[in-house]
Amino acid sequence: MPQNDPRTLVSTDWLAARLKDPDLRILDATWFLPNEGRDPKAEFAEAHIPGARFFDIDEISDLRSDLPHMVPPIEKFLSRVRAMGVGDGHQIVVYDAKGLFSAARVWWLFKLMGHKDVAVLDGGLPKWRAENRPVTTEPALIRDRHMYASFQHDMVKDVTQVSHASKLQDKVIIDARAAERFRGEAAEPREGMRSGHIPNSRNVPYSTLLNADQTMKSPEETRAIFEAAGVDLSKPAITTCGSGVTAAILVLAMERLGKTDHALYDGSWTEWGAFPTVPIATGEA
Repeated sequence: MPQNDPRTLVSTDWLAARLKDPDLRILDATWFLPNEGRDPKAEFAEAHIPGARFFDIDEISDLRSDLPHMVPPIEKFLSRVRAMGVGDGHQIVVYDAKGLFSAARVWWLFKLMGHKDVAVLDGGLPKWRAENRPVTTEPALIRDRHMYASFQHDMVKDVTQVSHASKLQDKVIIDARAAERFRGEAAEPREGMRSGHIPNSRNVPYSTLLNADQTMKSPEETRAIFEAAGVDLSKPAITTCGSGVTAAILVLAMERLGKTDHALYDGSWTEWGAFPTVPIATGEA
């Protein structure tokens, strides 16, 4: 599979060659963990890729939920992206300021809403800046653009569906968190969370799928990593993580392998770890 696929992952060279394309829309989807003490909106204002709009993961979510950045109602998603000037017929490229972290979550959200022409920028803003490519403080010129949504229900799962999958083992559940958190040896970053993992899940820390420069490893390397973790890629997959952000990196990696029977557990460990009636496991998978 070529490196540049406008429906999964594109390089900085690919994006630089198309910066002035009128049907290109660039989204900065930077999001930081609460304990990092960084402000993504402020950093966007200080420097972003020319033409980029800021996609606020926390605000463009279901604020009725007690869980963080859950999938927003369709109407809310559409109103926000239309106001950014993003719509039907646009090629979307999503990046973030960490390299490849939260951008995959927004890529997945667009896929969930039925938009196909959306890709993640491989290596994100750090790689772009390391190559001395242009950044700006100027806001993008925005005109409303219509967007149609076709919600892909099979791409997202809730706690009941994941519980069934854990018991029946008819789907493979893959956890993107660090190995220490998966094994229950490290405390969770959110207060009140139990430590451990969903029974019968497998652990593929998202960081193992990335190179030192935060670009994605090749599909061949990715497949080997999944298989070494005991992931049966012939089964439908459900990805999970801390709060549904890095689980999308696993989805992106599987898409690059041509695997399309996957879903993301939106509540992830923030829900499972606080849910009193679901079991947890500790130790190795």
